[in-house]
Amino acid sequence: MAIKLSKKIMRQIGRTNAEFGLIEEGDKILVGLSGGKDSLTMVHALMEQQRRAPFKFEILAVTVTYGMGEDLSALSAHCAEHNIPHKVYETNTYEIAADKIRQNSSFCSFFSRMRRGALYGAAKEYECNKVALGHHLDDAAESFFMNLIYNGHMRALAPKYKAGNGLIVIRPLIKMRERQLAACALENEMPTIGDEACPSMRFDVKMPHARASMKVMLGEMEEKYPDLFVSINSAFGHISDDTFFDPERFNV
Repeated sequence: MAIKLSKKIMRQIGRTNAEFGLIEEGDKILVGLSGGKDSLTMVHALMEQQRRAPFKFEILAVTVTYGMGEDLSALSAHCAEHNIPHKVYETNTYEIAADKIRQNSSFCSFFSRMRRGALYGAAKEYECNKVALGHHLDDAAESFFMNLIYNGHMRALAPKYKAGNGLIVIRPLIKMRERQLAACALENEMPTIGDEACPSMRFDVKMPHARASMKVMLGEMEEKYPDLFVSINSAFGHISDDTFFDPERFNV
């Protein structure tokens, strides 16, 4: 079954790439493919962009395992069917977690760090110079309010940044809404992998509440202010940093 990507998705990914210079001539991009709706839509959009681009770049989809005996056969078959170069990168994250995670403790940041580190390691091994992550505008907004409310820090998710090891990390979907990506995956009957693949399901740990709370809060705000995410998208690109309480940024 051919994957159909909306004009809106391809237009937005093209604009985001042009605005931030995410993909360039000669890039070899490792695409983090968890198998969720976001990463599956991203890899198909990047494959389509590769076909349309006036310059050459390579794509390699990489799925990181946790060492739990995950069944990735459907995901691998999907990649083969659509000619997506795909590698499975094995880790022992689950075994390490058993020693590191305390009973009834939070786990999201731990698994996120471990997964990100594995992607960086895979990028080096497969000689990729960039790593593409599937974060979208909803993720950026939730991260912003989580940092604001829980950490007292003005911080979101950058479309492009350099990791400590020199790799360039890009977020091609950062200006798209989560519901766009979910609709694309559903319409194309993509073999999505959900929370059942999360290793936390095998531990006695508390479920994360901060991001879920932010999602609910933003949903309620959007009902009241329908253009909320339009404004958030604009605000993230129009920052008057001399108006905050940082003396180093005062315009005097």
